[in-house]
Amino acid sequence: MEGKQQQQQRQEELAPPPGPAAPAAGEEQRWEESKDEAGGGALGRPLGPTPSQSRFQVDLVAEGAGRPAEQPRKASGEGGAAGKGSEEAKGRFRVNFVDPSAGDESPGEPGGGSSEGANVSFQNGGDTVLSEGSLHSGGHHHYYYDTHTNTYYLRTFGHNTMDAVPRIDHYRHTAADLGEKLIRPSLAELHDELDKEPFEDGYANGEEGTPAGEAAATYTADSKGVVKFGWIKGVLVRCMLNIWGVMLFIRLSWIVGQAGIGLSVVVIGMATVVTTITGLSTSAIATNGFVRGGGAYYLISRSLGPEFGGAIGLIFAFANAVAVAMYVVGFAETVVELLKENGTLMIDEMNDIRIIGAITVVILLGISVAGMEWEAKAQIVLLVILILAIGDFVIGTFIPLDSKKPKGFFGYKAEIFMENFGPDFRHDETFFSVFAIFFPAATGILAGANISGDLADPQSAIPKGTLLAILITTLVYAGIAVSVGSCVVRDATGNINNTIVSELTNCTTAACKLNYDFSSCQTGCQYGLMNNFQVMSMVSGFAPLISAGIFSATLSSALASLVSAPKIFQALCKDNIYPGFQMFAKGYGKNNEPLRGYLLTFLIALGFILIAELNVIAPIISNFFLASYALINFSVFHASLAKSPGWRPAFKYYNMWISLVGAILCCIVMFVINWWAALLTYVIVLGLYIYVTYKKPDVNWGSSTQALTYLNALQHSIRLSGVEDHVKNFRPQCLIMTGAPNARPALLHLVHAFTKNVGLMICGHVHMGPRRQAMKELSADLAKYQRWLIKNKMKAFYAPVHAEDLRDGGQYLMQAAGLGRMRPNTLVVGFKKNWRQCDMRDVETYINLFHDAFDVQYGVVVIRLKEGLDISHLQGQEELLSSQEKSPCTKDVIVKVDYSKKAETDTSIAFAPSSSERTSALHKEEDEDGKTPAQPLLKKDSKSPSSPLNLADQRLLDASTQFQKKQGKSNIDVWWLFDDGGLTLLIPYLLTTKKKWKDCKIRVFIGGKINRIDHDRRAMATLLSKFRIDFSDIMVLGDINTKPKKENIAAFEEMIEPFRLHEDDKEQEIADKMKEDEPWRITDNELELYKTKTYRQIRLNELLKEHSSTATIIVMSLPVARKGAVSSALYMAWLEALSKDLPPILLVRGNHQSVLTFYS
Repeated sequence: MEGKQQQQQRQEELAPPPGPAAPAAGEEQRWEESKDEAGGGALGRPLGPTPSQSRFQVDLVAEGAGRPAEQPRKASGEGGAAGKGSEEAKGRFRVNFVDPSAGDESPGEPGGGSSEGANVSFQNGGDTVLSEGSLHSGGHHHYYYDTHTNTYYLRTFGHNTMDAVPRIDHYRHTAADLGEKLIRPSLAELHDELDKEPFEDGYANGEEGTPAGEAAATYTADSKGVVKFGWIKGVLVRCMLNIWGVMLFIRLSWIVGQAGIGLSVVVIGMATVVTTITGLSTSAIATNGFVRGGGAYYLISRSLGPEFGGAIGLIFAFANAVAVAMYVVGFAETVVELLKENGTLMIDEMNDIRIIGAITVVILLGISVAGMEWEAKAQIVLLVILILAIGDFVIGTFIPLDSKKPKGFFGYKAEIFMENFGPDFRHDETFFSVFAIFFPAATGILAGANISGDLADPQSAIPKGTLLAILITTLVYAGIAVSVGSCVVRDATGNINNTIVSELTNCTTAACKLNYDFSSCQTGCQYGLMNNFQVMSMVSGFAPLISAGIFSATLSSALASLVSAPKIFQALCKDNIYPGFQMFAKGYGKNNEPLRGYLLTFLIALGFILIAELNVIAPIISNFFLASYALINFSVFHASLAKSPGWRPAFKYYNMWISLVGAILCCIVMFVINWWAALLTYVIVLGLYIYVTYKKPDVNWGSSTQALTYLNALQHSIRLSGVEDHVKNFRPQCLIMTGAPNARPALLHLVHAFTKNVGLMICGHVHMGPRRQAMKELSADLAKYQRWLIKNKMKAFYAPVHAEDLRDGGQYLMQAAGLGRMRPNTLVVGFKKNWRQCDMRDVETYINLFHDAFDVQYGVVVIRLKEGLDISHLQGQEELLSSQEKSPCTKDVIVKVDYSKKAETDTSIAFAPSSSERTSALHKEEDEDGKTPAQPLLKKDSKSPSSPLNLADQRLLDASTQFQKKQGKSNIDVWWLFDDGGLTLLIPYLLTTKKKWKDCKIRVFIGGKINRIDHDRRAMATLLSKFRIDFSDIMVLGDINTKPKKENIAAFEEMIEPFRLHEDDKEQEIADKMKEDEPWRITDNELELYKTKTYRQIRLNELLKEHSSTATIIVMSLPVARKGAVSSALYMAWLEALSKDLPPILLVRGNHQSVLTFYS
């Protein structure tokens, strides 16, 4: 059944989309004329559908099945299995054209099929052209057309081609709520041979793949009932309401009094510069692709990646939640002020604020939960009140009443303008402190962007609405500042008796010139710009309207924040960056309202309202907002700097350097407003950033951080290529022939121990076998094993190639792996343990790898563990299961892991054990190591239900993890017999620099003559001290050339016996023929010629057992065999004799160029 589902998924993926338009009439005519040539006679010849009118599907056609699929499938592609023979179908398709005029019925209902695959009819231009044999039921037309017998796929430009024309639906994400995702034909479908199976997965370039269940269950959102706002209602109104806060009515007049008209306009201008730059940056990001819900969080996370996005998303949502409390308390204070004036306080001031605040926030919650539509209506009403209040003030400035003159209001007068133009800072206020008080009034520019998910067209709405709102609000702020500064004096008594009757000659103040003497209260006046916060009510034509304006400004800002916070938080939770908050991702109703988020926001706001001490919280909130502004600006700078081809904002009026200046300004303003709050904000953002970086959420949004990392790597690689290598900077850059990286963990971990953070490590994997199959495996393995390496904290690359045999593959890798100066210089292979049992041609190939490596100036390292390296033949161990983490003891239960191809749908989780666990054994490399959705499917092996591992396998498994553990106090024995440039010494030194190996001591063994042992030891000690390499001991072996023991020689001769040619016992011709056919055979002549060398290997093994049997690891010079002179079998026998029955041994041979130097 699973196979059928997979077939079906493939059918759906392969469905080509409708063409762009109907062919022209002339083309119709040509199609008619040439119809007989298309094959199959005139019967059922299509007149060509107009693709825009035809719905169609592509079904796989069984090899011999001429009838339609028995179990019909729905047009939506969700249900139904493919027909009987579809299992064997290989890349043959059937196009189903569905009559659109047949009503709303599903085109795949029973009875819609024709009786024979060959009898085809098509819908064309509303008329149905039927072939004689077609059967129909009712008015429902469903025609099958077998594309294998007839090459008709689709009419693209009037040609029979499966190639799709460019259209937007190919570029959608899977479950996009904008329309259906169509899948263009993959390259394999267009280009592979028809009788072969096409590729199953056609995703590349990090496009989000379709999980199996929803391959073509193209989800289209129900557009009925979903509320989407335009740019005025959604962005402009919200931003204006949020920017015009309480400041406008209560604090602006005081700012003008302190800073004067000139500097007040500068303060407003400075705030506007910051918000405008941020507005431009927001517009640039918002127009660079489709914007989903989540506002500032969405913009930052998709630009800079989840680390910054996650940090800002959390504090921005929190800031909005606390801002609700701040605005509600502002509202409650104004109400309490009115109650106090009328003497109707309930308890006392503080508790009244709490009671009114709590009631207000409950009402606001009710409006929000009722849905966005109600909230938007409430915003419109509040905006109308606010505009009326501003109009009321402006009208009031033109009607100066005598009753208001003692309070300092005289109407527009040049004298007052001149006097109020300059600053007059009092009570320790400065320009920056006044700026800090005003700046929060300019925030709120993201109110529209925060509900980006509820906008009909966020790409055009956000730039238009935000920038226009900034312009209008700035003009209003500046206009009111100038007009209030031109009408009202700084100090006034409010006393009507202070009029000047007699003419004063030494008048200096404007009030004096206007016949009022307020000098009596120069310090403690009750009225005027400096002393009365309610100046605007006093000036206005109808004072209660200003109070209504204050209510409107506070409530609208509170409402906007109450809606923004849950929406941002919901988007953050959906991305699962903080797994603990997953429950808040759930949305309810048509609009996907985050009701749980509303409740949380309500509780946070209520908590802060009950504290009612907002002077401490206000600067932190301002700083949280500014931090997000700074990051939005920085995002634009970063994206432009990364030069990613995907950064193409439709909004062109931005500049990367201006955005950078904007980001810096935001950071400066944070310190200006409140230095400790700024530091706190930085610490919180940094803490969250580190947390998210550490957690590494499994997301890939194509962020600019990724793009910049690539750009930096590219630039540094190119810069590195221009520098010649120097011996001081030599690093072993290893190409390891691992096969599948998880098949030989010991090889991988040992090499990783000396290359980690030092040199390059590339895991080479040669795929052999049929090219087509290998290519398929290659692309699947590349992503899978690279992920496996990363998951196991291996700093390495995976490089698979396809070749006829191992030698060719090795040559390809040695010649082409790496980039510029970052190329391998050392080939690392495991010792071929089974060389005596396997085909000798494989041994020949293996030995030739060494020769090829030396040819291209590589060093060679052969690693041998007596237990062996390859664990791929073992079946998945219990360690695979999480139970291993609970109990450290190993369980001897064998479990067969069923990595079926069916499980290969979830590519996001690579199959791998964690590096701390025992690296689990897998199937043979040829098997598909499935990427299972969670735990692999475990199935007892029918033959051996829970039989324990045999001893050899158990030892092999233990040996495979030995280099992952900390190596205690022991020795690394270096047998530096031949000078290869120093690689034999450099590798052990690099090992001792690593944490797991730092307790190991290096012992050096060298060959020498018995009569000059002391001299040789001193010479080596001098050399090592010049190289600055610590050693614990130097041993000079004077008895290397002693003849080995007889039994060892006999054992060697017995070992090589099956591989000898024995040409002396055969006729010359037969011997020559055999040597030609089997070049690996050992000739008698060769054996005699290299007798000394043979004895040396046997003798060295005796010495190794004598001196180094307790070492953790032995590093020894690799004997070199002359190409063409020494046969593969003899060379292999030397390596066998040299390295058998020993601790882990590395046979190392550098490329005879110095890798160590004692010059500085």
